[in-house]
Amino acid sequence: MNLTPTQVLVALGILASWFLLWRIRSWKRRRTLEASRTRSRLLSLLGRVVCTAALIVGVQWVVIVAAPGNHGLLLAVLGVPALFAAHGLTKALTVVTVDVRGGRR
Repeated sequence: MNLTPTQVLVALGILASWFLLWRIRSWKRRRTLEASRTRSRLLSLLGRVVCTAALIVGVQWVVIVAAPGNHGLLLAVLGVPALFAAHGLTKALTVVTVDVRGGRR
């Protein structure tokens, strides 16, 4: 399999983003230990979502360009992230009701 320079650059970008995410997580862990309370930050979540999405799209792009005839691989590389996304959206958008009536029936 011969890779083009563009594909090699995409692969290196993916590896660099993995390293960057690992470093960010270690910095966050250190800050969390120093702080006594937990904080939820929308910007941090957005950054992780964007990096993960870029990673998924990069892998999909490389597989689609490198192996267009391998239908099983294409199905896996496109279907698995779609399943994870569907699971997350379903959990986020599902309304759960809780019966708060006390006592016995």
